[in-house]
Amino acid sequence: MKRKSGTPRIYLASSGMGNMPVANTEERLLSLLATLEECRAFLLDKASAETAQLLSLAILELRMELHKVTDGELKALCDMMSEEHQAPEPPPPALTRRLPPYLKLVK
Repeated sequence: MKRKSGTPRIYLASSGMGNMPVANTEERLLSLLATLEECRAFLLDKASAETAQLLSLAILELRMELHKVTDGELKALCDMMSEEHQAPEPPPPALTRRLPPYLKLVK
């Protein structure tokens, strides 16, 4: 299978998607998602990282719509993941075990 070269073709969704059956709408959204991912890859290859990041946000929004993920669920996932990556806090000084002194200062 040959890899496509050049600028990826852009397919615009029809404006009349309101009356379409759900299966057909989902197929169109999946097709649009594939096109957006091709465009993002093209932008990354051409050193347009900022534009590719903006496109990544659009891809995320589309995936959330396809899988019926709410903004609240996404925020909860992000919060959970950020908690996992935080360094564990050292225990408070009162809970640390003091070792007995080996030398005593005698006056």
